[in-house]
Amino acid sequence: MSAVLEVIDLSKAFDGVQAVRNVSFSVPAGELIALIGPNGAGKTTCFNLINGQLVPDAGVVRLDGKRIDGLPPRQIAHKGVSRTFQVAATFASMTVRENVELALLAHARRDGVLFERRPAAWHDRADALLARTGIGALANIHCATLAYSDVKRVELALALANEPALLLMDEPTAGMAHSMRSELMRLAVDLARGDRLAVLFTEHDMDVVFGFADRVIVLDRGSIIAEGTPDAVRANAQVQAVYLGPDEGA
Repeated sequence: MSAVLEVIDLSKAFDGVQAVRNVSFSVPAGELIALIGPNGAGKTTCFNLINGQLVPDAGVVRLDGKRIDGLPPRQIAHKGVSRTFQVAATFASMTVRENVELALLAHARRDGVLFERRPAAWHDRADALLARTGIGALANIHCATLAYSDVKRVELALALANEPALLLMDEPTAGMAHSMRSELMRLAVDLARGDRLAVLFTEHDMDVVFGFADRVIVLDRGSIIAEGTPDAVRANAQVQAVYLGPDEGA
């Protein structure tokens, strides 16, 4: 299966401290890959290198076979990379639909598409995304009044407005009630499978990681120490020693 994202020998240091060291992995279309590890392992740095918020010291990042490393975030987004963040953010004074319409307009302008003057057309596109993310009934609600789990779904709809090939999800279930976490991740699975998205996510909830990831990559001190199926990673002695502990690995 061809990879949507290819990361090859990626490295980044800060003041002589190696945050990411010779990291290589790939993410194919239709799969969810979890990138996990203890605090300071290099997960966020990897995301920022892929997303263009940081420039790598060495290495290559390819999207659909084309290099994107070193490009600014706006250009990388234009090429098909979307990201959700640990702390979800929306325009609180706007309705859910208005937030998504704004994201659709930004995407259209980047693609050089003429602005559609008929409001109904933008409403229809926004409503389709809201239905896809399970919050169609909230279209006319102002984001300031939403439950946090619903704000997370709005943020996901905003990311999908970019029509991404690669979706980066940074701690997607952070701050959510336990009962809501599985619902959001089932939605991510549906998007990966149905829309053929490549999904790379970081997560501290191991129930989420081992319950939903197709493959797990473990970082420690900037380097990959294990990679494989959830069962194989859970049983890995080195991963248990530096991150999971024997109880989680058992």
